[in-house]
Amino acid sequence: MFSKSKINDPATGGTETPATGAAPAMPASAAPAAPAPKPSEFKASAPKAKPPASVLSADLHVTGNMKTTGDIQVEGTVEGDIRAHLLTIGETATIKGEVIADDVVINGRIVGRVRGLKVRLTSTARVEGDIIHKTIAIESGAHFEGSVQRQDDPLNPNAKPAAAPAQKANPAS
Repeated sequence: MFSKSKINDPATGGTETPATGAAPAMPASAAPAAPAPKPSEFKASAPKAKPPASVLSADLHVTGNMKTTGDIQVEGTVEGDIRAHLLTIGETATIKGEVIADDVVINGRIVGRVRGLKVRLTSTARVEGDIIHKTIAIESGAHFEGSVQRQDDPLNPNAKPAAAPAQKANPAS
């Protein structure tokens, strides 16, 4: 009465046609694909895009320490220490605590110590505290109260200051 078609029969792989029993011709575009590469065979075609900086908006007030390997842009107020790769302090920002970053760009106010490989105080910067750096740039108009100390490794609190040439004090004669 009814006969089973072999077109979709899993036992035959579904490759036979009902009339002839022969395998159908496959177009070149439908040829079986190469096996998928193993995860260890994947190669990065391009470096991953760096994620954008985390932004703390002007209306945000944070109490506590922050730590990231990424970038932070602060426009609000932070009462606590901040550690980041690139830290940008906006003109409206106020930081009360220690700042540690590879790159520090200060447009706003910091009350506390600044440690950075590269530290830049723009003309709108207001810093009350010591700056420990490898390189520093201070624009005209920046306000700074504290000491500046160069270190080869300013991110390490136990590092010794860079050797400065010894100077003799000459008493007034």
